Amino acid sequence: MNYSISNNAEYGEYVTGPQVINEESRMAMREALYNIQTGEYAKRFILEGMTNYPEMTAKRRLNAEHPIEVVGEKLRSMMPWIQANKIVDKAKN
Repeated sequence: MNYSISNNAEYGEYVTGPQVINEESRMAMREALYNIQTGEYAKRFILEGMTNYPEMTAKRRLNAEHPIEVVGEKLRSMMPWIQANKIVDKAKN
């Protein structure tokens, strides 16, 4: 796959990849897969929906308040080509 990515991305894979994808992250991915396979994730998601998504709504609010999102919104408002294409439709997302 490396032939189809930039040199920057390839170099990043070599110097950062082992720090990001390691036994700790593999264990987290195994746990996530286990929760999907056993139905635990589905149960949690269904319960979340039945209670009008309180956890997801709180996470969205916290994400929106993060400084990078606040600055990003200001920057996007200065880019008329983004507004014209409505990349982010807040009515749907």
